[in-house]
Amino acid sequence: MESALASAPDDLQKTPLYNLHVELGARMVPFAGYSMPVQYPAGLMAEHKHTRTAAGLFDISHMGQLRLVGPEAAAAFETLMPVDVIGLAPGKQRYGLLLNDEGGILDDLMFFNEGGDSIFVIVNGACKAADIAHIQAKIGQRCQVQPLPDHALLALQGPQAAAVLARLSPGIERFVFMTGGKVQIGGIAAFATRSGYTGEDGFEISVAAPDAEALARLLLAQPEVQPVGLGARNSLRLEAGLCLYGNDIDTTTTPVEASLNWAMQKVRRSGGAREGGFPGAARVLAQLTADSGTAGRLDHDTLKRKRVGLVALERVPVRDGTLLESFEGLPIGQVTSGLLGPTVDRPVAMGYVALAYAEPGTRLQAIVRGKPVPMEVSTLPFVPARYRRG
Repeated sequence: MESALASAPDDLQKTPLYNLHVELGARMVPFAGYSMPVQYPAGLMAEHKHTRTAAGLFDISHMGQLRLVGPEAAAAFETLMPVDVIGLAPGKQRYGLLLNDEGGILDDLMFFNEGGDSIFVIVNGACKAADIAHIQAKIGQRCQVQPLPDHALLALQGPQAAAVLARLSPGIERFVFMTGGKVQIGGIAAFATRSGYTGEDGFEISVAAPDAEALARLLLAQPEVQPVGLGARNSLRLEAGLCLYGNDIDTTTTPVEASLNWAMQKVRRSGGAREGGFPGAARVLAQLTADSGTAGRLDHDTLKRKRVGLVALERVPVRDGTLLESFEGLPIGQVTSGLLGPTVDRPVAMGYVALAYAEPGTRLQAIVRGKPVPMEVSTLPFVPARYRRG
């Protein structure tokens, strides 16, 4: 039985932790071209709640890791995104958005200034081949683009994550949100940042693939830690109001439509010292202006829709793809992510609505199996973030 379980379909890749997942009884599913654990025997609800109260260990080795190296690396990378790369200090991390020429989002990513003209980048698994090819084609002549396929990536998330890692890597607790560096965890060399995709305090840990299983076993041996699969990762990130690429953001959505204005620093905006200069800048900057409005009036011609949080007023889960209507029956948008939030214990969702319906408190309805479900636009996140900022 074990030998049958330990084999993934031929067209799926395995992470370095694949056999450990099988040993732990995970239910494996195809995801981003990999065989990945969706849940363990404890189940999605228990895994979600454990991450909110203790520490959950996630295998995110399907994601892409790369390094940009050279004196022009920061300036070159900045030409691909509406984000301040040049001004990011060594030892700090930032969220970024690769855009196409229309301002659509090719991918969202994290990047870290390692110092010494080196930038470490993490991209989404389903996009990594296209991302690396895009980056190489656009800026490969200005810096070295070094993929890191021989590295695994783990995430330890939850309010007890720092205490667990401090026990195994004294001093790591001094990192604050969006900072990091090289560490030794139980004698295993790794690179860690204090960040994550759950809204909880936590760490993402890059480690050489041959050391990944030993590190995972070491972490799982700690009493606070349990393994967590993709199912709970999805419910945690939705409660945290964070986007899933391919659902909530894609090449048809701009950063402003996606309510990601916060990710675009003033230096890259209109009037900033390095205004524009990124793909789709004219459209994105125009939408930023439209979103701010004049005397409180928004420009509905330039910016037609926005991503919002949604709460169902009946206990009916509203899934992605569900049509959103006004109470007059006019189509006004669509749900992009939705489920019954385990922490908030009610149906929550995100989606795009026409700008006139985007204000928190606005009532609308979702059409679920042909029946209207009343919903209300909500501020995000649904669960307050608990990042360690200092």
